[in-house]
Amino acid sequence: MAFFSSGSRTLVEILMRMQSAERPMPVDHTFFEFGSIRYHVEAPVSDPENVFLSISTPSLSHEASPSSGGLPEATLQETRKTYHKFAEVVEPPREGFVLTLKLNFSGLNRPKDRVKAINQVSLLQSVVLSSQLRDMLGSLGSSGTMKLVYNQREPFFVSRTAEKINAVFPMRFRDDTDLAIATSFFQVRARLASFFSVALPLPRTSTAPHRPFRV
Repeated sequence: MAFFSSGSRTLVEILMRMQSAERPMPVDHTFFEFGSIRYHVEAPVSDPENVFLSISTPSLSHEASPSSGGLPEATLQETRKTYHKFAEVVEPPREGFVLTLKLNFSGLNRPKDRVKAINQVSLLQSVVLSSQLRDMLGSLGSSGTMKLVYNQREPFFVSRTAEKINAVFPMRFRDDTDLAIATSFFQVRARLASFFSVALPLPRTSTAPHRPFRV
């Protein structure tokens, strides 16, 4: 599962190589990260100052997916705000992608400013996903529960009450050994919680579930 705070190393390498090239180099490259995030980088020779970056990210929730397959307006606004110094949102995006940016670093004269901008661009998937998550949690009712599927093998659930938002990460237990280890862990964790007043309460059952619940 990708972390929201992690950047794309491959994207940094591609953009840095393009910036350090002595002459404009054409680029038309597609690559994947974390198995489900797809990038496309295009830099035509006829337009050497502009780099077109497209990204396709998985939907965090099928329940909240926009019917058009595009990004919510709030996410687009957040992206414009974050990258307004050197990028524009291209509408509509490249076919098959949810977002396309036109990057232009020519206005950044100092090399360190360009490096900073490139590192900021590498966090694009973090900007998109965190904005989507914030919008979804804001619209989640006080009695609602939502299943988030960033990775098909690692779904989790969020629910909201008047005071807090709960996140539930299901665990799979394959055999009796896993059950014994998990039960022991929960028992130790519960005992430790009783010694520390600042520890969060951990409700548990006498036996660990064999498989995660479904909503």
